[in-house]
Amino acid sequence: MNRVVRRRLPDGSFAMVYPFHISLEGMEDCILCRDDDDYDAMVKIIAVAALRKNVIVIIYAVVSNHCHVAVLAKTQTDAGKYGEEVKKVYSMWFSKKYSARETMQNVDVKALLLDSNWYVRNALAYIPRNALDNGCNINEYRWSGYGAMFNTVVPEEGCRSVAELSKREKRELMHTGNKLSGVKWLLDRQDHLVPGSFCDNAYLEQVFENEQSFFLKILGGQNSAEMKQKLVDQPRRMLPDSEFYKSVNDLSNRWFESDISSLPLEKKVRLLPYVFHTSKTTVPQLARTFELPRQKVSEILKPGKVSF
Repeated sequence: MNRVVRRRLPDGSFAMVYPFHISLEGMEDCILCRDDDDYDAMVKIIAVAALRKNVIVIIYAVVSNHCHVAVLAKTQTDAGKYGEEVKKVYSMWFSKKYSARETMQNVDVKALLLDSNWYVRNALAYIPRNALDNGCNINEYRWSGYGAMFNTVVPEEGCRSVAELSKREKRELMHTGNKLSGVKWLLDRQDHLVPGSFCDNAYLEQVFENEQSFFLKILGGQNSAEMKQKLVDQPRRMLPDSEFYKSVNDLSNRWFESDISSLPLEKKVRLLPYVFHTSKTTVPQLARTFELPRQKVSEILKPGKVSF
């Protein structure tokens, strides 16, 4: 499989892009999607935010109190800004509809680089598996991008082109003032977005060697609790130094095939901002883990960008 690929981005430029997992996680007792209109709005916001932030949606799943999206992006910064855009725009929808301004403040956004073939395959299988959280069959769940894979869901007759909607229809149906004139997105008869019209199904399928049976094998053998811990829970809680060191050391070995203690400074400079933006940590803990002075850690974090 090709984990890193060259793609044409929404702004028309071509670039090498990397896969990221984006999660928006609410509290267990916080319902973000209360009815079908909410689910529909979240899916459309996922698509429109990708256009605005110049990333490509691979696959997504929206359930009652959280959502997952995998995207192709040039940098960690781009992926993180995309997740924040989804949160911001959906917050506007939620606040206006329910007059509940505090709810979305409790939603946390994390963007994690899928930095190995194992992570890519398991994350892209885990995302549609979230349909089970809503008690639904993965094949029949309408609020995920699973239908973009292997022609699982063939667009029905009567679909409408989003690009051909009137300005008023785009505001009412797509919740945006963006022109959307160049998109190839389709709406079905219920005015829901057709997943295959805006998800990168070619990337999805090549990840699983263009075989649906291989996807189902990964899905069937997956430890969902392990994936939730790796993709959702761990990035949101402060780890003790010993656990944090192990996590960073594993990452160092995946990126550079070397323990963190053996990395030269230039590689620590690449790794440290990524760890800072994808973990709940502090400058002192980073200094201990990377064996650097606190002042040096603060200097490294100033640019706020990661180069892969």
